[in-house]
Amino acid sequence: MPGRHLEVDGRTWRVYPSGFLTQSTADEFSLIFVTGAGPTREVRFTRFTPPATRAREQALAELDEHALRRLFLMSQGSVRAPEAGYRA
Repeated sequence: MPGRHLEVDGRTWRVYPSGFLTQSTADEFSLIFVTGAGPTREVRFTRFTPPATRAREQALAELDEHALRRLFLMSQGSVRAPEAGYRA
């Protein structure tokens, strides 16, 4: 799956559309942000609603750097994310 890269505070994050589907599958999907590897790996998730209907990969590719950074700042750690298997 094609992804993007984002530099935040000197760390490089890889960004991908998540395979997790929400109830709003027609207009919303999750993005996964990953940095590091092995035990130092950190994973974050956020929801993204593209401004128009299009493929997830295309919508991610069309995001400008500022919008991608804003989504990162709204992301949450994987500990509480349903995409990572969390259940209430």
